[in-house]
Amino acid sequence: MEHLIIQYLSKYTTITNDLEQAITESASIKSFPKGKILLHEGDISNECYFILKGCVRSYYIRDGKEKTTEFFTEEQFILPNQYGTNIPSDHFLECIEEVVLNISNPNAEKEAFQKYPQLEILYRKMADIIFVNFQKKMDEFRMSSAEQRYIDLTKERPDLLQRVPQHQIASFLGISPESLSRIRKRLLKKK
Repeated sequence: MEHLIIQYLSKYTTITNDLEQAITESASIKSFPKGKILLHEGDISNECYFILKGCVRSYYIRDGKEKTTEFFTEEQFILPNQYGTNIPSDHFLECIEEVVLNISNPNAEKEAFQKYPQLEILYRKMADIIFVNFQKKMDEFRMSSAEQRYIDLTKERPDLLQRVPQHQIASFLGISPESLSRIRKRLLKKK
């Protein structure tokens, strides 16, 4: 599975033999079943993840209801909000499918970065790209209607519609399941 990590990282930089060795040595790959909660609200978040296979959902519980904020799938990083801070988590991470993850923690990262400085440079470069993309996505989400958010989701991440329960899709879009059903019917009529 390490080859999937190397393949992904090669999109951002040339992977030298030393860098490949660093990635392979620092990899910690584990599988988790569907339904497994990786992080509970209130837990200390000392792990971050790179998804090799599967889907993980991030959500909050507000007023007794789950509010889905993101779905992470293959080749995506999950960096919990309070990662490495010793501040209790304010959200949950749940495996929507069986997942295979590369898991890291602040100590492992520090050790790998000291041993292989090029790994830290690569991670910082990727963090910048991820942050810019996230900011753009949030801006688009805030400025669009529920129907447009659904249309965008069908174009940008159509796999989620087959992998994730509809009530979680609705929560992610910030609407009720009934509203999602009406949007889908309306769009079908337009075709």
